[in-house]
Amino acid sequence: MRLFLYIITLLTVLASCGRRTMEDSPTAHRTDTKSEGEVNIMVDASFQPIIDEQIMVFKMRRKKATINPIYTNEAEAIRSVLELKEWLAITARRFRPEELEYLRSRNYHPTEMIYGYDGLALIVNRDNPDSLISMDDFKAILRGEKVFWKDLNANSPYDSIEVVFDNPLSSTVQYCVDSLLGGQPIKTPNVYAVANSADVVQHVEATPNAIGIIGSNWLNDKRDTTNLTFRRDIRVMAVSKLHPATLQNSYKPYQYQIVRGYYPMIRTLWSLLNDPLRALPYMFQNHLMTHEGQLVIFKAGLMPARANMEIRHVKMAPK
Repeated sequence: MRLFLYIITLLTVLASCGRRTMEDSPTAHRTDTKSEGEVNIMVDASFQPIIDEQIMVFKMRRKKATINPIYTNEAEAIRSVLELKEWLAITARRFRPEELEYLRSRNYHPTEMIYGYDGLALIVNRDNPDSLISMDDFKAILRGEKVFWKDLNANSPYDSIEVVFDNPLSSTVQYCVDSLLGGQPIKTPNVYAVANSADVVQHVEATPNAIGIIGSNWLNDKRDTTNLTFRRDIRVMAVSKLHPATLQNSYKPYQYQIVRGYYPMIRTLWSLLNDPLRALPYMFQNHLMTHEGQLVIFKAGLMPARANMEIRHVKMAPK
């Protein structure tokens, strides 16, 4: 009899522990499925135009699905996934080895996927006559070695160079530190971080001596489906891998220049997933690689990961 009571008590304790574990699980209160429900996703704010478009297309096929994008900096987006607060992050980098190991140590199975490529654009005030820059000069600006526009062009009417980023923890800052400066900090004395890419554009519009760094998906004039017209309220600089920059060796972040690798500042677009339910976040990541998702990337003037692009050379007849 005592043994019977002991077994019953033990089973009751184990059952209650099991219920408590389920209740405490980060997925316990999720109700989303592959086709319906509501979830948040974390997005580096520099990708807002392209992700807004992706969500609109995604919802066309899943009327009962709601994807709420939380636009933030890259560090916060990835942190939310690591802390199991959200399940998908759209960023410009992959998981680091220690981040993968941390999630796997908790019995999760994170995945990462490249869904496209874009160019980081350098923008200046539309009245600024300097529209060419070499990578050597831009790196020298970031290192604080060239701080005046006259260091680039002796005839420049402007004084100091004001460098403007979207956010101190954004992927644009991380790209400049990691890919351009070899891990060294940005040392230019006149560097500013605003709230987001839209604020970078507005700041450059109002500041003749500023140079801003934004993702090229913010640049396209939606009235031009050829993606050959950038915003008219700012000037997009042509960037050269060679020094000095000339009209012949400098390129803007047009889709063709990104595809051919001529434009020097190209970054990878990643989706970082940790969805144990394989529900809406999982389906949205899959959507990015579908024909519809890749077409959104293409129409935005970026390079799709599954690029099957035909390049044709066309001669324009004079009018």
